[in-house]
Amino acid sequence: MEAQGIPTVTLTRTDFVGVVKNAVSGVGLAPDAAMVTFPIDLFLPGSDLASLTGRKREFYDGLTRWESGFARLAPGTNAMLSVEGATYEEALIKVNHLFLTNLWGDGLPLWPATKERMDWMLRGAVFPCTHRLGKFPPRGGFATVEACAVALAMAGGRPEYLPVLLAAVEAFLDPSSNSEQLQANSGSAFPVVIVNGPIGKQIRLNSGFGCFGPDPQRPAGASIGRALRLMQQNLGGALPGVGAMAVYGAMRYTNAVFAEDEEGLPEGWPPHATERHGYAPGTNSVSLLFATGVTNIRRRSAKKESAEEDALQGMHRIADFMRTPNLAALAGYDKGTPGILMIPRVVAQTMAGLGWTRQSMRDFLWEYSKIPAEHLRRSGAAAWIGINSSPVVRASLALDPWPIAAKPNNLVLVVAGGGHPTNAYWLQGNGPRVIGREIRVPESFDRLLAEADRDLGCASEACTV
Repeated sequence: MEAQGIPTVTLTRTDFVGVVKNAVSGVGLAPDAAMVTFPIDLFLPGSDLASLTGRKREFYDGLTRWESGFARLAPGTNAMLSVEGATYEEALIKVNHLFLTNLWGDGLPLWPATKERMDWMLRGAVFPCTHRLGKFPPRGGFATVEACAVALAMAGGRPEYLPVLLAAVEAFLDPSSNSEQLQANSGSAFPVVIVNGPIGKQIRLNSGFGCFGPDPQRPAGASIGRALRLMQQNLGGALPGVGAMAVYGAMRYTNAVFAEDEEGLPEGWPPHATERHGYAPGTNSVSLLFATGVTNIRRRSAKKESAEEDALQGMHRIADFMRTPNLAALAGYDKGTPGILMIPRVVAQTMAGLGWTRQSMRDFLWEYSKIPAEHLRRSGAAAWIGINSSPVVRASLALDPWPIAAKPNNLVLVVAGGGHPTNAYWLQGNGPRVIGREIRVPESFDRLLAEADRDLGCASEACTV
């Protein structure tokens, strides 16, 4: 292997071979790079390094004799696959077997991306199908408009969903999202996509009851999130246990895609995208960040407390839950976020009626979620903070109590969920930035929406079950 004219060979953990191959491929080098593998024991503190000397010949050979097998392959374009069956059902079954055999599927049934289906799907694109959005980390497959359409077709999506997926992929590929590392590490991080603007309601993206799905009346989020996950795997190489070392793989089938309940925002509360990214109200946009899990928090009080007591008790319960030395939020300590707090419209409007604003809620939660230094030390969290690569994070170790984010505004507060006051949702963050992108729709978008009404039935609130 040769990187910038310098022969190299990789020392790799046996359980991270797939991750390393993806990383090598992602920088434009052959994925069959010279590699010497060792069990994980060698990489642990206090390990015996004598085995390195005993295998030095493998390093020498890798530096002097390695040749890539890919260099002997003739370049060419991917051919259209042909699958036949006595019936349509048999052909569809064979296609899904083919997806799984080639590690292109996710374990659930998929639609084949036929030419006819692709022509239909690409009607939702503004740019030509060959337009490149970037390289999908860590393996580095090119994310084109066509690749997005293929993934959305396989995931059961529709062309009016494509503009949202394209914007989400653009945000995912932003280097500051840290998607390259989060694709591969063991923390089970998954992308969360928050949609603002009228497009959420137009394409039947849920913002209310069951907004994380499943929801047959508002199916867009599942298809868009699943398409993004398929691209993570098929372009980025995030195959579980091979290129994605997520121990649990939380929400890995459909990720999390939902719309903010803008109609339920209290007067004077700007949409999330306006507050976080500066987009004008009414702008179609996505906001993408990574999370590692979701937890329900019992927000409403149990007895006949006054409205003021109910609000204050609920805020303290949320802050108490956030006040835990779990270190996933360190990645977003400075410029990212410790997580997303979701509250339904009825709670937002009640809080606003009592004089609370988004800012005062964030200020309160930031203040009352601070962790005593003694708790950091006894849990070992202080050591993780002390070795963090960010100087801002390391300097924060001097604070007692320790805030879970550098400033209150890092906390993402979104209004979404069903109209019930009892619960709030907390998505623990694991990413250095919250990435915003505007959504671009084609001139034919209104026609696509009309076809959706024809195919799926009325989308207005009056037509829901």
